[in-house]
Amino acid sequence: MPVSDPALLPILTRLAEALERIAPPPPPAPDFTAADGFLWLASERRLRPVPAIARVPIALLRGIDHVRDILVANTRRFARGLPANNVLLWGARGMGKSSLVKAAHAEMRAEGHPLKLIEISREDIESLPALMNLLRPAPFRFILFCDDLSFDAGENAYKSLKAVLDGGIEGRPENVLFYATSNRRHLLPRDMVENERSTAINPHEAVEEKVSLSDRFGLWLGLHKCSQDDYLAMIDGYAAHFGLDYPAADLHHEALEWATTRGSRAGRVAWQFINDLAGRLGKTVA
Repeated sequence: MPVSDPALLPILTRLAEALERIAPPPPPAPDFTAADGFLWLASERRLRPVPAIARVPIALLRGIDHVRDILVANTRRFARGLPANNVLLWGARGMGKSSLVKAAHAEMRAEGHPLKLIEISREDIESLPALMNLLRPAPFRFILFCDDLSFDAGENAYKSLKAVLDGGIEGRPENVLFYATSNRRHLLPRDMVENERSTAINPHEAVEEKVSLSDRFGLWLGLHKCSQDDYLAMIDGYAAHFGLDYPAADLHHEALEWATTRGSRAGRVAWQFINDLAGRLGKTVA
């Protein structure tokens, strides 16, 4: 809108310049050479480098061989610049879903691919478009990783994720792939889906809107509770890797007793037992 009084123009110009001076500077461009992994700080709209990613060697992830091979192959295709799918790893707690993502990234780095891993909190999903704008022009390829992703009743952040996975009119950046872990196959609680079904004019369309988020992931990889044999194989693998000299019969007996007290046989439980055993033996598992 033009200024009718010429005397106002200098005043408005000074006001605009003053506002520019007090406005916070834009965040600096990320230095993607600073690390292999980053954390997305949504409130600051910046990426914080992670000097050393906490992870377990892929050889120690036992009982999930089939899922491991599929995930590594998908990640390798992406790292090579070939078509690959977004991945949802779902299933039982403590079976190594997040460990597998980090281990697959480590495999790519070991093969010489400059792939970057960026972790985003589920609470920051709505800031995904801003993160994508940072990553799109970068000369690297990125695995965007969200651990323990799920949505509760009343949350609408899942719509932001759907838009990012679909890409909108710009399309998802070709240098970004999204990996998520969840205990829910459809990322939403059953009662939320059932409530949508019971109250909607068209129940089928209402439920479709809710569950279609999972359909945006080209790969669904399920990790389920392991058998006793798989659990003991995890224990043996950890004990051998960290040089824990302990009688095999006692090792298995105590490992099974440990799992019984926790009501679960899983990779996390095996790791917790190994930490306890190493402490008792005066060893480290770093």
